[in-house]
Amino acid sequence: MKEIFKRHPRYRTAPESFTELPDDLWVRCDQCRELVYAKEYEDALWVCSKCKYHAQITARQRIDITVDPGSFYERDAGIHSSDPLTFRSGSETYANKLREWQDKTGTREAFLYGIARLDGKEIVLGVAEFKFSGGSLNGATGEKIARAFNLAGERSVPLILFSSGGGARMQEGTISLLQMAKTVAALDRFKESGQPYLSVMTDPCVGGITASYAMLGDVNIAEPGAYIGFAGRRVIEQTTHQKLPQSAARAEFLLEHGMIDLVVARAEMRSVLGRLLEMYAGAGSRAAEKRLVGQGA
Repeated sequence: MKEIFKRHPRYRTAPESFTELPDDLWVRCDQCRELVYAKEYEDALWVCSKCKYHAQITARQRIDITVDPGSFYERDAGIHSSDPLTFRSGSETYANKLREWQDKTGTREAFLYGIARLDGKEIVLGVAEFKFSGGSLNGATGEKIARAFNLAGERSVPLILFSSGGGARMQEGTISLLQMAKTVAALDRFKESGQPYLSVMTDPCVGGITASYAMLGDVNIAEPGAYIGFAGRRVIEQTTHQKLPQSAARAEFLLEHGMIDLVVARAEMRSVLGRLLEMYAGAGSRAAEKRLVGQGA
């Protein structure tokens, strides 16, 4: 009888197996703030199942989900900034920041490129690493982007670039700004090969990156919700003293106003790029046949 009337604690201690659950079992979406099961989140290519927000991913992750497994061969991995201006801000040096970014990302710079295959077709693939100084454009990244264009032209294969970044890197001043002209000049030379350049812009893509090579693709593509423009919303509103609509500079807004050609979900990106390469390959074959017929006549 004593057991019946004995007061029991309202809350019981969690079992040991529960308290030992890993910390990374759940992920909080940066947009809707809902918790998402980490394994499902990764299987969905880091897209939130609740609001479809496309989270930023690393350059290596982007490569893995885009090209044929094991086909990517990186070129010029050792190219990196030499801190040309010996830049310092207070007690912090640019040289130290470069080492921090390198340790954080495992890459030497904010852009990597190489030869790969997509559905068996050889391509040159370049990807921005946003976690390295916000994917900013500087002397080293400009050189690597130009080399990507040159390599694709030399091998006469299509080029696919995934662009994301906050513009030119201030620590290298004018050197960073000059990369806009350098990359566009390299793109001009590449066009002589007759091969397609597919430009994919991911969130965010602003400043000198958008103002140069990123918006000059034969097909300009964006991921859903990506912010694409020259300046950020706050800068524009402070300059114009006007409130921008919520959709301004988002991928869907740019598509509606004819600034880009496609908005493609991450899960569909690989197949869409594959179909575009097939279309361009077919168009190239027909053009070559016409030239041969014309020469024969």
